[in-house]
Amino acid sequence: MKHLLSFEDVTTDELKALLDNAIALKKAHRAGQDPKTLKDKVVALVFEKSSTRTRVSFETGIYHLGGQAVVVTSSGSQIARGEPTEDTARVMGRYCDMIMVRTFGQEVVEKYAKYAGVPIINGLTDLVHPCQLLADLMTLKEHGLDLATMAVAWIGDGNNMANSWIESAGHLGFKLTLAVPEGYEPDAAILARARARGNKQINIVHSPKEAAKEADVVTTDVWASMGQEAEKAKRAQDFKGFIVDEELLKVAKSGVKVLHCLPAHRGEEIAASVIESHPEIFDEAENRLHAQKQLMIWLMENR
Repeated sequence: MKHLLSFEDVTTDELKALLDNAIALKKAHRAGQDPKTLKDKVVALVFEKSSTRTRVSFETGIYHLGGQAVVVTSSGSQIARGEPTEDTARVMGRYCDMIMVRTFGQEVVEKYAKYAGVPIINGLTDLVHPCQLLADLMTLKEHGLDLATMAVAWIGDGNNMANSWIESAGHLGFKLTLAVPEGYEPDAAILARARARGNKQINIVHSPKEAAKEADVVTTDVWASMGQEAEKAKRAQDFKGFIVDEELLKVAKSGVKVLHCLPAHRGEEIAASVIESHPEIFDEAENRLHAQKQLMIWLMENR
């Protein structure tokens, strides 16, 4: 049985196929030809973290594929009262055909995978965000970039998005330069595994301009993620100068693509004018729907 807890759960060939098939599925959807892979199937969507894009894209995608979504939130279930994850997973796996979990600790999705007996999707943890990276890579491929040879600059925190960019670079081999303030580096184990795959072009620097120089892609995220609200003031100071604005983009390649997983804090990690002049950010948001639909199809085929 297959899961997607991180990109460690897919081979490089599987990742490439997911992206190619997601692009084809998007075209099929626009022609009104969605496969009904989830007909008579139920997918549980577990939210221990709040969500806009993840919830709406998964619910919509399940509907397109002929299935039924059941949304479970912490506050509306026994999760908030401390039911062990092992017990929740065992029960939900007996009710549902697949489970998507959006939570804090990576160990939570790992427990679901161990105990539920059905495919598990990591809808976001503090460690990685593979669903978002599927959409990001799909978007860049649609916009004509060669995923093997492109140069990507990550600007900001060494967070779950940065970690998933590192994992994807390990698979695909593209150049990835991450500009982070000192003390905000990405996960060392994830970085080591990606480099061990043979990609010697994954580097950590502390200068946004150094990272963005001659980049094909510049991507970023909020400075304080969910659960880090108490650190917001300190982070605002530590990340000063790490904004993706027109000045930074001058050192990137002409026609540079800009990505942001959203929601964005305009004027903090990214200038409002950059968002408005780079519509690929909203292609990226749309592609959460199509990439996740293909992911669910793949998981059902590999049950």
